Formats: sequence, structure tokens, C-alpha cells
Amino acid sequence: MRVIYAAVLLLFVAAVAVFCVQNLGSVAISYLGWQVMVPLSLLVVVVYLLGMVTGWGLLSLLRRSIRRATEGKK
Repeated sequence: MRVIYAAVLLLFVAAVAVFCVQNLGSVAISYLGWQVMVPLSLLVVVVYLLGMVTGWGLLSLLRRSIRRATEGKK
């Protein structure tokens, strides 16, 4: 099973690397009058990582809520 996980991880890393190499063009990000130019690939990777952190946090809150609800019934 570890070999399958390693293969999937390797394919994912390779796909991200190809994406980063092919999307070096810059995009403008504007927020509250502030503007910055960043490569498209960097923007996508950062947004993906922020989504992962947000999902992890929500999952942790949900697990804690379920655990507290089930402990109260015992």
C-alpha cells in the first residue's frame, strides 16, 4: 500500500511541477487598493494550500463537536 501512496504522491508532485513550469506568466492581484504581480502558478499553489488549511481546520472543529456530543450521551 505504501508503494501506491508513493506513486500517487510522485504523480501529484510531477503534475504540480509541470503546471508551475508552464504557467510562469504574471497576474495582478488587487486588494483594498494594494496591487502585486505574482506568477499564476504561485497564486494557484498558495490558494490550494490555504484551502487545505481551511479544510483541516473545519474538519478538526467538526470532529471536536462530534466527540463532545457523543461524550455527553455516555
